[in-house]
Amino acid sequence: MKQIIFITTGGTIEKTYDERTGILTNQHSILSRILDGLRLPELNISQRNVIFKDSLDMNDIDRGIVLDITRQSMQHADAVIILHGTDTLEKTAELLYREIREPRCPVIFTGAMRPYEFRDSDASQNVTEALFAATRVTPGIYVVMHNKLLCFPGVKKNRDKLTFVRET
Repeated sequence: MKQIIFITTGGTIEKTYDERTGILTNQHSILSRILDGLRLPELNISQRNVIFKDSLDMNDIDRGIVLDITRQSMQHADAVIILHGTDTLEKTAELLYREIREPRCPVIFTGAMRPYEFRDSDASQNVTEALFAATRVTPGIYVVMHNKLLCFPGVKKNRDKLTFVRET
């Protein structure tokens, strides 16, 4: 049975709507709600809630925390999946690529362009694809979204296409 550790940082994928204020915010992780809808008999999944922020609000200290937790998690996992806001995902992933020269397992970033709570969200698809990739790819730093698997370095968010692409 494969051990997958999720690290959650917030971002659009985990935003929830507050009816009182009318604002989408990062209050808590929604990962368990996504996973409850999936059949994962061959996976042992655990979750580490690290930060609850929009990625635009993340700073170098936050990224250092993600780096440290990822290093710790890799010691006990067959793969690490990081839920991260898409606006600065590449910045955190590039840091991990530079600092973790030879990861012992796949480290996969994923997120969503629309919150999980929205009817047309890409969250479930992206988490499902990340889980599948986690059982198939070799160690490295990746982003998995929208039926794409891209390896760092050299990955960027394309704001026109609303997905990630290889930098040319």
